[in-house]
Order: sequence, then structure tokens, then C-alpha cells
Amino acid sequence: MTDDAAETKQEFQTKRIFVKDFSFEAPGGANTFTNPWDPEVSIDVDVGTDELGDDYHEVVLTLTVTVTNAESTAFMTEILQGGIFLCRGFSGGDLHRILHTVCPNLLFPYASEAVDGMTLKGSFPALMLQPINFNALYVQNNPEEQAESKD
Repeated sequence: MTDDAAETKQEFQTKRIFVKDFSFEAPGGANTFTNPWDPEVSIDVDVGTDELGDDYHEVVLTLTVTVTNAESTAFMTEILQGGIFLCRGFSGGDLHRILHTVCPNLLFPYASEAVDGMTLKGSFPALMLQPINFNALYVQNNPEEQAESKD
């Protein structure tokens, strides 16, 4: 095996998944439960990355969920679901794509379950978040990817 072959070996591993921050707020308190339940749900999604060194990267998926009912905020919850990933042997563009698509896809089920559990603990109906297509979000937010997908 040559040195070039050893350098091109690619490796991806999930090393740890953790909750970095989590909050829940029901600003209306008991008054929230006096209205018929007909909620509107909005979800904001963000993915942040940080290089930890030695091919390790922290990826943080932030989900901010705001539920309104009867024209007021019923509750708001935000989770920063983190993960540490080993990404060895990937070039700049490939690494960027992995960190913004593969990693959040792995983190999302954990974040979704935590949001659902906290919603139930707040005495609200279950909130099952729909899966997010991080590949489509990545293409949408990166113009150079849009150009490549049209070719």
C-alpha cells in the first residue's frame, strides 16, 4: 500500500450525541388551556459546525419550535442537539456537505424525540415533527450546489 492510498482512505464515525441546550416556555400558563386547541406550528432549523481538531467535528442542530393557538404563543421550545463526528479523508466540499446533511440527519431523530417528550411534559398534545430533508436544504442554501444539480 502506498502513502497516497493511505491518505485517501475515508472514514466517518459518530462518536457522541448529546443535548447542548434545551428550553421550554409556555408564556400564557394556565390561560393557554382555556381555548379550543387549533394550533399553528412553525419550525426554524439551523446547523452549526465547529472543528475540534484531529478530524473531529462538532455539529449542532438547532430546532426552534413555536406553537400559537388563539392568536397567542401556546409554547416555544428550542433544542440544540449536538454530535461529535470523526470525518477523515474528505475534501473541503465533501466535508462541508457531510457536516450539513449527513450529520443533522443523524441528530434529527434525537432532537425530535426530545421536543415531543418536553411538549407532553408541558401538558400539550404530542408534537411529532415531520422529517427534514437536509439534502434539499443544503442545495437550496448553497448556490453552487443548485448549479451542479441542474447539470
